[in-house]
Amino acid sequence: MAATNRSSPLVAGLAARLSELIRPGQRLLLAYSGGLDSCVLLHLLANLRGELGFDLHALHVHHGLSPNADDWARFCEEACAALDVPLRVAHVRVAADKGNGVEAAARRARYQALSETEADFIVLAHHQDDQAETLLLQLLRGAGVKGLAAMAVLDRERRLLRPLLDYSRSELQQYAVACNLDWIEDESNQDLRYDRNYLRHELLPLIETRFTGAKKVLARTAGHMAESAMLLDELAQIDAACSALSIRELRQRLPLGCLRRISQARARNLLRWWLSLQRLEMPSAARLADMLTQLLSAREDAVISIKLANEAHIKRYRDSVYVDSHGDNQPFSLLWSGQPVLALPDGSRLHFEKSLGAGIACERLNVDKLRVVSREGGERFKPHPQRPTRTLKHLLQEGQRLPLVYLDDELAAVPGIGVAAGLHAEPQEMGLVVTWCRG
Repeated sequence: MAATNRSSPLVAGLAARLSELIRPGQRLLLAYSGGLDSCVLLHLLANLRGELGFDLHALHVHHGLSPNADDWARFCEEACAALDVPLRVAHVRVAADKGNGVEAAARRARYQALSETEADFIVLAHHQDDQAETLLLQLLRGAGVKGLAAMAVLDRERRLLRPLLDYSRSELQQYAVACNLDWIEDESNQDLRYDRNYLRHELLPLIETRFTGAKKVLARTAGHMAESAMLLDELAQIDAACSALSIRELRQRLPLGCLRRISQARARNLLRWWLSLQRLEMPSAARLADMLTQLLSAREDAVISIKLANEAHIKRYRDSVYVDSHGDNQPFSLLWSGQPVLALPDGSRLHFEKSLGAGIACERLNVDKLRVVSREGGERFKPHPQRPTRTLKHLLQEGQRLPLVYLDDELAAVPGIGVAAGLHAEPQEMGLVVTWCRG
């Protein structure tokens, strides 16, 4: 193991940052490419795990895009073995370019592989230069405040941890040289056809000849944008409060009344925030404005279906807005075996959580007979004992594809709608709450 350079501010700084954010015994998963940044972070984490008491693993995503990809995977295996860090190599297939570029497709595949791996935190080696480059890229693409916002040190919802954001690439390289670290160079990082590479090798060096320290200033500006984005999200939640729906319920639908009662600017902000709850790729400002016009101005009986990225559609039904995420439309039937999260074939997930007085009564559950199936049409459901049994068509938007939870042959729960009458947990009874998370 290469010796740790204890005189480097990286060591003390990273130790202090991690001690604030993680607890002993937690599992950290490093996204390990074998490049300079992730090699430095691997070395730092491997040397700090004993002091801070965390469990360290690494994941290398093999995209297969470079003729050197197999050599890179072998390098990563050898580097992790030398530091006694368990490594998994995940082979992914990058979808063909559909307009967003191979970079975006590879990034989506990488994050998907990382998100499917068990860990308390997924650790990324993004640094200050990455922050500055991202701000410039988004600015030149005409992004709004949220697009200009900084990458967060900690993203709890996605379990992402970026402990090197306060350090520049040059600081990381100085550490690597001082510790005699080896790393690989991805030849695509020199290809100026890619926007980020052009910024990194041509534009930013030119800017810094005139404006010294520009990257640090740009990174700080991204932080200011993050604060503004947070305030806009808080405003959106205030505007959504008129619906009296919980965040879980808002993920299922957004009442149009919330959009109608506020100004156009606030309505666009609310719609943008609601789309972010669905983890959908954000449309342009012009596209978002057009969506809002269609949703609010079309006649009441009009069929509204607006296509977004990744085959998702925005639909209006019964004075609410929904997302119909097609993904894999093949029918499915899965047996639930008690796990807290069940991944579905279309890329969405069901979350199972026990709660007092809510969900399906646990004492009436038989895990061996709890099934999750795709909606096919014609299903009937009775969530309220004092109301008649109705078809799901009357309770949902037309054509919405969502998972249904069956107990034996009885439709027990429809996420976002409710639990079948007779199966609901009583106020002092433990129940199983099922929540659907798209994408």
